Amino acid sequence: MTESPVLVRRDDHGVMTISINNAARLNSLGTPQITAFIEAVEALKDDPDLRVLVVTGAGERSFMGGANLFELGALNPPKARDFLTLIHRMCKVLRDLPVPVIARVNGFCLGAGLEVMAACDMHVASETAVFGMPEVKIGLPSVVEAALLPQLIGWGRTKVLLYTGENIDARTALEWGLVERVVPAEALDAALAEWTRAIIESGPRAIRLQKELIREWEAMPVNDAIEAGIRCMYRAYQTEEPTRMVNAAIQRLKARKG
Repeated sequence: MTESPVLVRRDDHGVMTISINNAARLNSLGTPQITAFIEAVEALKDDPDLRVLVVTGAGERSFMGGANLFELGALNPPKARDFLTLIHRMCKVLRDLPVPVIARVNGFCLGAGLEVMAACDMHVASETAVFGMPEVKIGLPSVVEAALLPQLIGWGRTKVLLYTGENIDARTALEWGLVERVVPAEALDAALAEWTRAIIESGPRAIRLQKELIREWEAMPVNDAIEAGIRCMYRAYQTEEPTRMVNAAIQRLKARKG
């Protein structure tokens, strides 16, 4: 029986985990893995009970080790365009998902894998993780969601990654702002749970509105972004969630004061 290209797991709190299931090849991304990943994420977009999506790679060695070299070697110009468009779709479904997406980086995070990671909202990495954009070393530019890197790490560091093709370690990734947290491998799931728990304890509609607003902010001048935020707050108060949660906070405050 052929193994599934991705593994999907859901807990009782609305946290879904999708893993690339190609550990023997460092979770490299070929058409089967990319297509299955897109289908799995798209199936979640209308799920009202979804709270968080976690993206990772099977096994302990690799998050995603980049595009499948054998597939890259067989491309011609039209096929290259189609393959890169597919990788872009893999990243875009994460950015368009209405809930936060957390990258659980458990090892090698290279090329297309780093682009997928950059498309996630939050990033926690093992101390053993390795990051790089090695495309120039095989005669290719880094494209599609590599365009997200300057907003994460700035233009200078983006150019270092893309022009040299050299890897950086997890501590450097943290210092640069490519990831927000680095922990020992054995603490990775505990660190991930801290974030998912905080999100789950927050207002579900507020979280969805916040992600929608952040996506708008990315393409807006500051004044327009502020106005968009005011409109977003208006929408928040169209439900009972803010009033209910604010009143609950007031009651907790009164209880502490005795």
